[in-house]
Amino acid sequence: MSKKLDAFLEENLTELKEQGLYNEIDPVEGPNGAIIKIGGKDLINLSSNNYLGLATDEDLKKVAIQAIEKYGVGAGAVRTINGTLDLHVQLEEKLAEFKGTEAAISFQSGFNCNMAAISAVMDKNDAILSDQLNHASIIDGCRLSKAKIIAFKHSDMEDLRQKAKEATESGQYNKVMVITDGVFSMDGDIAKLPEIVEIAKEFDLITYVDDAHGSGVTGKGKGTVKHFGLEKEVDMQMGTLSKAVGVVGGYVAGKKQLIDWLRVRSRPFLFSTAVTPGDVAATTAAVQKIIDSTELHDKLWDNGDYLKKGLKELGFDIGDSATPITPCIIGDEKLTQQFSKRLFEEGVYAKSIVFPTVPRGTGRVRNMPTAAHTKDMLDEAIEIYAKVGKELNVIK
Repeated sequence: MSKKLDAFLEENLTELKEQGLYNEIDPVEGPNGAIIKIGGKDLINLSSNNYLGLATDEDLKKVAIQAIEKYGVGAGAVRTINGTLDLHVQLEEKLAEFKGTEAAISFQSGFNCNMAAISAVMDKNDAILSDQLNHASIIDGCRLSKAKIIAFKHSDMEDLRQKAKEATESGQYNKVMVITDGVFSMDGDIAKLPEIVEIAKEFDLITYVDDAHGSGVTGKGKGTVKHFGLEKEVDMQMGTLSKAVGVVGGYVAGKKQLIDWLRVRSRPFLFSTAVTPGDVAATTAAVQKIIDSTELHDKLWDNGDYLKKGLKELGFDIGDSATPITPCIIGDEKLTQQFSKRLFEEGVYAKSIVFPTVPRGTGRVRNMPTAAHTKDMLDEAIEIYAKVGKELNVIK
């Protein structure tokens, strides 16, 4: 083995651990529900993105098993050869219905969806206006496109307008895109889409909304674009199938011509084996559940409001979340990790989030109540937060 690689790894891993930036991974011994088991210990789970509890839904498990029995465990090929099953077509039709668009295309994950879609539309002759707090997959998708990346201050519409004006009037770029998360997952705030759309109209910008944490959560479950009634105004609606939907995958919804282009130019679609039959069937059924009823959505919001109220009354800094996402902002990275560890010891699983996921000095524990939690579970979690918060002088 290379001595230089050994030295590089030793030095940098040691540094990460000393700074409180090394992330320990905890294998879950069973389903990822409201209660999880780690190391033989039952814990109240506040770290999952399983917003609606659909990852463990009994109906979806049956649908997945039936699809495996009929189609097998794998699709057998990439989508453009013979890996496109009728199940994939049905899913994409359902996603277009869900998002209120002409068509949709699905991918193997939300991350490679952003890598695929952004780089298929934008190139080195273009520019992308990107919110400073956009997700890592957006950043990597922008980099892969080789377009000029122009970051604007988080949700600062004056800054966005000024930079849109400069970019479009410079004459340097063939196309300019503005891209934003719909819901920002570390703070829980919602993008100012009406203002973004107005600026996009003024300067003829392509609009791209990553609604990974909004689909199933905002807009009565239909997402952030629907929340603002902008389905006809946003060019590209991206989302994941692994969070509120509870399975795995990503998608882009938009005009048919856009989807036709992505089918022939998005590299993960062209060069990766298609999502497995069981996953696709379960995803379609999950999306149908979200379309048919707001029951899980309403319970999610009720639980989110309940947890936020409890933690805020204790004196925790929960930021300005406008969604059920509830950060407890600690600040210091080492203290944040210590706080998370003590919560674990007391019976709550709430993972520490530190740099590079969030800026240095803004370490936090990100809490995500779901539709599967009971009030008794949340009450117990709030009591544990009170105990640990006082013990570590995070609250008085």
